[in-house]
Amino acid sequence: MNISVTSRHMDVPEEFRQHVREKVEKLERYFDRIQTVEVTLDHEADEATAEIIAVANHKTQFVATAKDGDIAVAVDRCLHKVSEQIRRHKDKVRDHQA
Repeated sequence: MNISVTSRHMDVPEEFRQHVREKVEKLERYFDRIQTVEVTLDHEADEATAEIIAVANHKTQFVATAKDGDIAVAVDRCLHKVSEQIRRHKDKVRDHQA
């Protein structure tokens, strides 16, 4: 799984980028066919925004965005949204095959 962490309008320390990568790697527990994950961190007007785009096989995309005053909280909320989307997709695929 390829993971890229980019930032706009802010400087993100390498330790935080590594922390985000470690959290994103856990998405493979929910669905092992994820190919790439792009994490974009943005900061504007006292509000941090995190956006995660996960691409799985067969051109399946999972997109989530979260805003908060703290960038770490925004990343956690965004990961929660993406993991729920992936879980529902996996349940749907599994039920369809049965």
